Amino acid sequence: MQNNLKFYINGEWVDPVEPAVIDVINPATEQSFTQISAGSSADIDHAVAAARAAFDSYSQWSVEQRLDLLERIRTVYKTRFEDIAQAISTEMGAPIDMSRSSQTVIGMGHIKNAINILKDFEFETTENGMIVRHEPIGICGMITPWNWPINQVASKVMPALAAGCTMVLKPSEEAPLDSMILAEVLHEAGLPAGVFNLVNGYGPVVGEAMSNHHDIDMMSFTGSTRGGIAVAKASADTVKRVGQELGGKSANIILDDTDIATAVADGIDYCMDNTGQSCNAPTRMLVPNDKMEIAIEAARIAANNISIDDPTKAGNHLGPVVNKVQFDKIQGLIQTGIDEGATLIAGGTGRPDHLPTGYYVKPTVFANVNNQMTIAREEIFGPVIVIMGYEDDEQAIAIANDTDFGLAGYISSDNMEHATAVARRIRAGQIAINYKGGNAGTPFGGYKQSGNGREKGRWGFLEFLEVKAITGIKAD
Repeated sequence: MQNNLKFYINGEWVDPVEPAVIDVINPATEQSFTQISAGSSADIDHAVAAARAAFDSYSQWSVEQRLDLLERIRTVYKTRFEDIAQAISTEMGAPIDMSRSSQTVIGMGHIKNAINILKDFEFETTENGMIVRHEPIGICGMITPWNWPINQVASKVMPALAAGCTMVLKPSEEAPLDSMILAEVLHEAGLPAGVFNLVNGYGPVVGEAMSNHHDIDMMSFTGSTRGGIAVAKASADTVKRVGQELGGKSANIILDDTDIATAVADGIDYCMDNTGQSCNAPTRMLVPNDKMEIAIEAARIAANNISIDDPTKAGNHLGPVVNKVQFDKIQGLIQTGIDEGATLIAGGTGRPDHLPTGYYVKPTVFANVNNQMTIAREEIFGPVIVIMGYEDDEQAIAIANDTDFGLAGYISSDNMEHATAVARRIRAGQIAINYKGGNAGTPFGGYKQSGNGREKGRWGFLEFLEVKAITGIKAD
């Protein structure tokens, strides 16, 4: 890539208003492998002006024109698939096979989902003597995280394009390159100038400039709860719509009518995926008290069987966490768990012996945890799981709901009626039974401090539309 120090604004790669650089660190080597520019409010002004100028024309495109555009984007994306996979693996540490099979392929899923929804969506209907129209909300500011970078970008950009919006994206400064490749994809696919704009930089500078910008109509934010609060506060003065997909501390209830050892092992593997760096990871495992010994031994074996290695190597293993700040935070919380009296049954502090360099964290499991301990309350965002016991369904549900978050929940059971009854009582936005998660068409978002609004599927598409009623079309 030749444009790392440039921003994509109004259909061109341009220099920042004021030169300033950010090192992009490879978490496997702890070394900078490239630099990007740090944007300013002046860069955001230029990007928003381009998006505003493009909106009047692009918002009037026909459904057929937008479908044709999305099909071209899908075609070009396929030609850059390996470039995106390699970028994600290098910038945030996803093992290359996982980067291809999970991280990068899901971007294709969001393009396909936008196409399918747009084909069938009725933008205008007549009912009860009025016309009801769905119209693009306008200029959208988008702030995305590093943990599933192309997934989070595509889940915003593709439905926004389908809806007829224009946009300004600030990807994470930790994992910016895959988004810059996407900008090249959109350009090659023939996206009109100004419809999509990209400015790199820091959240407190670029993100705030977007959030309080008078000419941005909507902010779509994915990241920490703290970051989401900052975006909402900065957006309040202009009363723009704010969509937030924030943190989680999801409960995984292993019901007593299933094979405990198998469900526990599956839960360990599911949670450790992406090195535990998923906002919906099932990090609080709840098991029946009378099956605790079985659960602890199954968890110990499963965690110790997880391998950790260089993300450039093929195979099924974990990579590093994204950066030193995250590594240090996780190490501190593991030590806090030990200090607060939880029983460490796998993992622990420090790097694996065979990986002295890189931000590698041992897959860690604690038992004898209560729901008031720090490791049961805080989002650790790493390969760390806590196991807690319960006496009956009522207590399990109470523990699961005793959290500031509400992004996801998990139920393991051989009785679907039983599992569904428990799932209905969990205060979270998405519940997976027996670890069968959603896809690009499944609504995703949370309750409580896990955010508001929904991404993906028809629900994510509706986030980028306003509803207009036209009355008086029939005489009384």
